Amino acid sequence: MEDTSKLKNKGALQHFFKIAEHGSSIKQEVIGGITTFATMAYIIFVNPSIMSSTGMDAGALFVATCIGAAIGTLMMGLFANWPVALAPGMGLNAFFAFTVVGEMGYSWQVALAAVFVSGVIFVGLSVSSVREWILNSIPNDLRYGMTAGVGLFLGIIGMKTAGIVAASPATLVTLGDFTKPEVGLAGLCFLIICVLSVRQVFGAVLIGIFSVTAIGMFLGLVEYNGLVSSPPSIAPTFMAMDFGGILNVGMISVILAFLFVNIFDTAGTLMGVAERANLVNKETGKIDGLPKALKADSFSSVVGACFGCPPVTSYVESASGVSAGARTGLSAVVVGLLFLAAMFLAPLAGMIPAYATAGALIYVAFLMMGSIRHVDWDDFTNAVPAAVTALMMPLTFSISNGIALGFITYTVLKVGTGKQDQISIAMYILSALFVLKLLLM
Repeated sequence: MEDTSKLKNKGALQHFFKIAEHGSSIKQEVIGGITTFATMAYIIFVNPSIMSSTGMDAGALFVATCIGAAIGTLMMGLFANWPVALAPGMGLNAFFAFTVVGEMGYSWQVALAAVFVSGVIFVGLSVSSVREWILNSIPNDLRYGMTAGVGLFLGIIGMKTAGIVAASPATLVTLGDFTKPEVGLAGLCFLIICVLSVRQVFGAVLIGIFSVTAIGMFLGLVEYNGLVSSPPSIAPTFMAMDFGGILNVGMISVILAFLFVNIFDTAGTLMGVAERANLVNKETGKIDGLPKALKADSFSSVVGACFGCPPVTSYVESASGVSAGARTGLSAVVVGLLFLAAMFLAPLAGMIPAYATAGALIYVAFLMMGSIRHVDWDDFTNAVPAAVTALMMPLTFSISNGIALGFITYTVLKVGTGKQDQISIAMYILSALFVLKLLLM
């Protein structure tokens, strides 16, 4: 009877996820899911570390990260049947904490409301043709510049957190104090992750974080608090959005920044993973199930905001699971369940020092910066706006400022050089909005 029950369960999984049709097996899907989780589990330590700088409760953030990632990933697996995992977006969390709250002075409750509103707009765009219109209207070079700029932004945040760079009244920034063990350990964490990643070692980021944490414990810099416990309360961040504070012109650029970065990051991730997972229909050239995947991804941002997360988005690390054999949503379900199980690791999350997560942050920054190689450097009117976008994000410590200046630069250069036929109506509208944003703030 037990064997018969197991066979029925396997048959149900095969039928629901169409595993055989995708040339996969349950074993491959499980292994693929575990692989994806191992490559992106760093987010459950890094996201609370970044977001707690706003004054949000670290324990609640840890649980919110796990729940947001789990719900988003389960929706992607069960609704879209895609082998893609989701979690709070890197770069978007830094923009939330250091720009919207830290620089612009909004409360984290107002920032969460902005995330929620951008998520609702994202859902609306995903169920209509507007999202496709926006994606097609914005030049590829600006998209590459945005991704690279977010990487640079993450890099300077990671290095500042680690103490590798420090403020200087004479030169703005300077080299940090390497006589402090925390600075050296952050650098060591980054190097460990890089070496292991190049050697394609399973769970390279987690190994780097845990190794440096262990060294810190040996040196007396980290106190052991246990590994497993009941999850902390989610109450401090659950439904804590303040919608009254978003009713001013300054929040328009914030909402647009959350929206644009999410749109382009998601589009690149989903299309890249779809290609690797053989989800592109060879006859039509279209991606199978893309509309459902877009809906699952966009709705996740709304749900995440309710729990206290920055925009929840698709993770490119899902490609590691695809490389291990994942082809269907079953692997995503495995990842989602592992995120739920991770909620019981709160003591471990509390032990991870900032210099360990900083090393991982710098590593992720370098991965994102690689997109700059796709820019058309032979066309000055394409290269300069992309470079402006990328450079101004870290230099102004703001993703939205980088996007605004990049878009304005692109429009002015194209018009000034007689190439206005390359500018879409959407670019004119967005550039005008960004000019107003810079003048009124």
